[in-house]
Amino acid sequence: MTLSIMERGELENRHSAGKALAIRLLEKNYVKPVVLALPRGGVPVAVEIATALHAPLDLLLVRKIAVPGHPEVALGAISDGESPELIINEVMRTSCDISDAALKQVETRELAEIERRREKYLQGRDPVPVEGCTAIVVDDGIATGATMRAALAGLRRRKPARIIVAVGVAPLDVFDQLFSQVDDVFCLVTPEILHAVGFHYRNFDQVSDAEVRDLLGTAA
Repeated sequence: MTLSIMERGELENRHSAGKALAIRLLEKNYVKPVVLALPRGGVPVAVEIATALHAPLDLLLVRKIAVPGHPEVALGAISDGESPELIINEVMRTSCDISDAALKQVETRELAEIERRREKYLQGRDPVPVEGCTAIVVDDGIATGATMRAALAGLRRRKPARIIVAVGVAPLDVFDQLFSQVDDVFCLVTPEILHAVGFHYRNFDQVSDAEVRDLLGTAA
């Protein structure tokens, strides 16, 4: 497994992060690459990688599951698919005393948001096939890893030949927990303590739905 990191640093913006990651990915000469972005922040990063690798670009639709009443606290994540993949921190769930009914309510709401995003971003476009391909999963950064874990669990069901992760920022200790089952990992900045992904970008403006749609259209 390749683990390519830069221990410290600050990134200019998502597009520059994508170009830097693309340089490293090109060196690997992957067979049949497909670039899969986690929206919204992963899309500007991924479009640069897809362009450099001359690879198709698609989305992995995943939503954070927050503790009810505390939207800033991550309980887990849920991924899109025929059988959605739900990843829950059971220790957190027990400590917050979250019932099955409360969890189901949040899950239903986030699945509805995934469906809304699918219609808005992809506008009926079929998913890019990944079976037998090199799937390159891209995001602007990782904090707890719950969203990425759900994305990877759902992706494995689609039977890619290899799974690669490429992100702008992530805490170094996440790699041991999260990426033991992927083939290669590329990360530009790995702080010992990650307070927020945006702290490591000079420009970290919100990515809008319209920007995601436009970038996907340009890549297509």
